[in-house]
Amino acid sequence: MAENGNDDIKTMTFEKALEALEKIVEDLERGDVPLDESIRTYERGEALKAHCDKLLKAAEDKVEKIRLSREGKPESTVPLDGDM
Repeated sequence: MAENGNDDIKTMTFEKALEALEKIVEDLERGDVPLDESIRTYERGEALKAHCDKLLKAAEDKVEKIRLSREGKPESTVPLDGDM
């Protein structure tokens, strides 16, 4: 696969990816970026958003593994790796 300038995103933490995405939004909102660069920046933003979504989904899945009693209190947990 060809280098697309976004390969570093795969290793970013959620916080770093969100910070980079926020900077992209600021840059694009200013409107002083040339069109070619705006397109590349937008594409990077889309990749960052997808990465953040993936990390959030993984975190949600982990939280859902906590079992609650009928009263809504945690009564047990399921191992995060799915082994029982």
